[in-house]
Amino acid sequence: MMTRPEQDLPPSSHPLRSPSPSAPATSHLSPEAFRQRALSIEAEVGRVIVGQRELIRQTIVTLLAGGNALLEGVPGLAKTTLVRTLAEVIDCQFSRIQFTPDLMPADIIGTTLISEDEHGHKVFRFEPGPVFANLVLADEINRATPKTQSALLEAMQEGTVSVSKTVHRLAAPFFVLATQNPLEMEGTYPLPEAQLDRFLFKINVTFPTAEELVEIATRTTGARMPRLRKVASGGLIVEMQDLARTVPIASHVLEYAARLVTATHPEKKDAPQVARQYIRYGASPRGMQALILAGKILALLDGRLNVAFADIKEAALPALRHRCILNFEAQAEGVNPDDIIRGILETVREQ
Repeated sequence: MMTRPEQDLPPSSHPLRSPSPSAPATSHLSPEAFRQRALSIEAEVGRVIVGQRELIRQTIVTLLAGGNALLEGVPGLAKTTLVRTLAEVIDCQFSRIQFTPDLMPADIIGTTLISEDEHGHKVFRFEPGPVFANLVLADEINRATPKTQSALLEAMQEGTVSVSKTVHRLAAPFFVLATQNPLEMEGTYPLPEAQLDRFLFKINVTFPTAEELVEIATRTTGARMPRLRKVASGGLIVEMQDLARTVPIASHVLEYAARLVTATHPEKKDAPQVARQYIRYGASPRGMQALILAGKILALLDGRLNVAFADIKEAALPALRHRCILNFEAQAEGVNPDDIIRGILETVREQ
């Protein structure tokens, strides 16, 4: 006899997942404790990743904001190592998905199988896919078809996976870090603008300097590898995410962030010339949300309890570069989104 799949399967009932850690009703985490723990995570990851301080900082900011990140860089720049190291440092489950043209949605989210129970009855059993982890590396996401790319959308946005009519909740924290190679574009499927918008940050991974290459070779070709310490847990990360949202932001700083986002829209009457000349479509309201959430975390990391103009400016490039769709003129002249956003930052006044 077949039984129907259970609806809204709670996390604790899944055999391969632990219950979702949730923040306590009354948080005992202080802003200073937040800062010290975040800096400890950053320092511990830095023991493995040579240089790339901006990459590490922006990845941790994305994690603590409860968002997802898109990393763009050539192969061999330790993108996989970064996520694996971060998962080990915060003591969370890590999963890697290599995206290929023949990858199917079921290969990511899992599928429902028919099996026999201990009484010999036919029952439905859900076999979870690699998305059921705390930190998921979606490697070369633009090599999979749009159908497969979209399999991550619900997980990234809602923290759930729907298979048939059953909703499976993902354990918190849940963080997707997707990578794409900016050089090899043959046989790839560029991410649609709507899907790009779901990433809190787009982080550019730069090539290391000669001194950093020497240090990389020393660390990776020697007999000893650094032993990492676990300086956080999944439950603590969730608590840090909740605390970050309580950081106040003054109305004039909030309005400044709004003016930055509005300035990316060329159709607005007060849009700067650089936006009118090179941007086809500007940033969405998610860009505003990314600026504010990242600004709150950057303020805490700097030991402050309020968001400053400098925090918004620091978050502007990774938060807006993938949300500004350039026109043909920008592509023809080789103008990149970072140049345009810097021009907007120079134009928009703080007050």
